[in-house]
Amino acid sequence: MDLMQKIKMKDARIGVIGLGYVGLPLALEFCRAGFQVSGFDVDERKVELLRKGRSYIKHIPAARIKEQMRCFTPTADFSLLRKMDCIILCVPTPLDKNREPDMTYGFKTTETVAQYLRKGQLVVLESTTYPGTTDEDMRAILERKGLRAGKDFFLAYSPEREDPNNRDFSVKTIPKIVGGYSKKCLSAAKRLYDSIVEKTVPVSSTKVAEAAKLLENIYRSVNIALVNEMKMLFERMGIDVWEVIEASKTKPFGFQAFYPGPGLGGHCIPIDPFYLTWKAREYDFITRFIELAGEINTNMPYHVVQTVEAVLNRSRKSLNGARILVLGVAYKKDVDDQRESPALRVMQILKNYGARVQYYDPHVPVCRCHRNYPDIDVKSAKLTREVLKKSDLVLLITDHSVFDYAFIEKYARCIVDTRNAFRQHGIESSKIFRA
Repeated sequence: MDLMQKIKMKDARIGVIGLGYVGLPLALEFCRAGFQVSGFDVDERKVELLRKGRSYIKHIPAARIKEQMRCFTPTADFSLLRKMDCIILCVPTPLDKNREPDMTYGFKTTETVAQYLRKGQLVVLESTTYPGTTDEDMRAILERKGLRAGKDFFLAYSPEREDPNNRDFSVKTIPKIVGGYSKKCLSAAKRLYDSIVEKTVPVSSTKVAEAAKLLENIYRSVNIALVNEMKMLFERMGIDVWEVIEASKTKPFGFQAFYPGPGLGGHCIPIDPFYLTWKAREYDFITRFIELAGEINTNMPYHVVQTVEAVLNRSRKSLNGARILVLGVAYKKDVDDQRESPALRVMQILKNYGARVQYYDPHVPVCRCHRNYPDIDVKSAKLTREVLKKSDLVLLITDHSVFDYAFIEKYARCIVDTRNAFRQHGIESSKIFRA
């Protein structure tokens, strides 16, 4: 039976490498569709938790994992890749200390796949990356032992579009872009994803698929940078940027609302644009919009700290030695994901200035193991009236729904709100300052 028939009959064995915020929900979706799925991860702690039917991602309940255990096999044994018919890579693609692509995880994983690659397999990369990764760099690694892409095995790229804890969209309902190294590769990948998503969007090449993912996130990065710049300007002009946005979005065409904040967070928007910036240098091209947006967004945590300092000065307090309570360290509301959270940068800057920083986040009981912020190794405080009263300033970074905003406003000495959250909860006070 060939691969296309195996996929159609749900006899294809699916291997998903990387069981994080992208890989785990994808693996479970294939299980729900009736496939036998092996989930691969180098983190044996994750593998053991999954084998026990437990979840380490807040918005994926344990019950969802337990109900798929008959068809889901978590493992750290990568030799089992030779038994897979379809192998999907969902591994991290971060930036290095110079803000250039760090493809260590991607290429090392590809080398592992190459070690066990056999004829007839489909290999798909889902990690966000620069155009050319799949059909140039990755293909070269996979072909080292003599097998040829498009002839002996299928190769494709299909960018992840996961939005953690978004209840309006899921793996199944988000359209899936698919690009293949050849027409046969595209057909195989499309057949695979057609079995789990409502709509696939085939494109002419892996490079187009890679570029589409980058454009989606660069579009958001540039527009967020624009509104962040407007916020800083309007602050000096005495204009409320949130009121401006609410007024502007009443226009039924030609405007999409973006909102300012303390900086970018998550694995995509703070990172992905720089993958294209880096690749553009190969073509003697300077991506000025991308780099300017990155400069503005990267500066926002410093702007927040400057606001904190100014607010403390009103009470004749120095930032050095001030007791700061940060509310929310996840990168967005109602999740436990801390990847690239602007709260980490803000906390580090505050500590560098001598502030005494603690945080409260019911979704993140422990904040540690961040390679760019080794000094941040703390546990969440309890949000009590005593903690609020003892804090010189409360700094809201992430506007979780579970926060009792009225309680916080009642007992806090002063508040810096980077999300306009208190006003959205109907709370106006002279002790609240926006940043």
